[in-house]
Order: sequence, then C-alpha cells, then structure tokens
Amino acid sequence: MRRASSSRIHPLARRGRQNHEAYLSFLLAAPVFRTHLAMKKIVKPVEAGLAPEAETVNVVPEYWAEACKHLVKKDRVMKRLIPKFGDACLQSRGDAFSTLARSIVGQQISVKAAQTVWHRFVALPKKMTPGNVLKLKVDDMRAAGLSARKVEYLVDLSIHFDAGTVHVKDWAAMDDEAIIAELIAIRGIGRWTAEMFLMFYLTRPNVLPLDDVGLINGISHNYFSGESVSRSDAREVAAAWAPYCSVATWYIWRSLDPAPVAY
Repeated sequence: MRRASSSRIHPLARRGRQNHEAYLSFLLAAPVFRTHLAMKKIVKPVEAGLAPEAETVNVVPEYWAEACKHLVKKDRVMKRLIPKFGDACLQSRGDAFSTLARSIVGQQISVKAAQTVWHRFVALPKKMTPGNVLKLKVDDMRAAGLSARKVEYLVDLSIHFDAGTVHVKDWAAMDDEAIIAELIAIRGIGRWTAEMFLMFYLTRPNVLPLDDVGLINGISHNYFSGESVSRSDAREVAAAWAPYCSVATWYIWRSLDPAPVAY
C-alpha cells in the first residue's frame, strides 16, 4: 500500500471538504442520542433561533476511551492525531424522524438556505411527528421553501415512520447493514445519510463511510501525501481501525478541520 507522511490539500479538495462538512453540520444538527449505550451527558441551553426540539446534549459514547487506546496502538496516524485533538465530544439534537427529515430538507442547497427552510417547515405542524406531517397541505409545505420533490420525500419518510416500516424500537438489536437497508428504502435517503445517522444518532462504533468526501480527503492527506485515494486504498487503511472506524473517521475529519462541527 502507498503511504507517505503529509502534504497540503489541493484547493479544490479543500473546497469539497468544506461544502461536505457544512452540509453534514446541518444534516446532523438535530438528534438527541437515544441509545442503549451508557453515555456521559451535559445538557446545554437551547441556542437562539433553533427549533423547539433542539435541546443540545454533549455525548461521549461508552466505548470512546477504549477505541482511542486501540487506535493509538494499531495506527501510526491515529497515534499522532488522537493526543493532538484530545477528547471528542459529539453533539446532537432531536429524534430519529426529525433528524432524517432535516437531512432531506438540507439536500442540494446552502446551509443558510437549509436552516431557513427547516425553521419554516417545523413551524407548520404543532409538533414534528410523522402523523402531523402527513396532515400538512402541500401548498403550505411548498410555501415554506420545499421543492415538490422534497415534499414527496418528506411524505414518504412520514409514511414509513407512521406505518412502522422502519423498526425504530428494534434498531438497538439490529446490525448496521440491516438499519441501512431500512433507511435507504425511504425516498431521498441514500447510503451516506444512513451512515451518518448510524454514527451520530445511534453512535455505532464501526461505520466506515467510504462515500464521505472528508474521509477520503483526510486519508489522502494523512497517509498518501495528498495523492488520489481509491475506495480500496481507504479500506486497506481502515483495516487497522476496526472495530472503531467511526472514531477513526472522527479524528480524520478533525485533522482537516480542528474545530469539530456541532452535529
């Protein structure tokens, strides 16, 4: 496998990473962690301008310390990055339905526009629930700034949740691929969105999002001196990260941007 020490990131690659992280910041600005894992939690006041469901909870998964020890031992880049960036703190807000709805609203528009549309949309129902969304008028949803396609996606998401075809209560006992299969069956949700949901909402420890621009750029920068990286190259690097690919991915992102995004 090709490896080298470090290199500057090409400006186009940096721009792609910034766009990726901005969208990721909006996409996952919603979930409160509700999981069977033990957590350390610090509840902060709601930020001004956020939707009513936006309680902020800082969370460190139970496995984080053990994951860091494993990664420092197994990978020379992690040995450098983890002490440099210290303890990670994952931020999340909302519930599963709101998180996925937010991901649909934010697709293919700027973060600022996505925030505006989201705040208009969540003001329509008395409470953001699948049943309430299904009662909304299409004209009102369009007036909030949603495209016709996104209205269709949000309706499909609501139908899946309302009908129980996504098994939220069973997710803790399901493996990652089974959850991904459920989620990508919903219109408007692809594998990358499902993987981000696994990492930041369900806090699954071993997610490797190979479609993630930031991860691929970070592997290129840290392991290949900025040379282009294939999915095969990325998998080979990540072999040493298992069973904590989610944690390693977090530190790869931090290597490109030391200020963590508040998901």
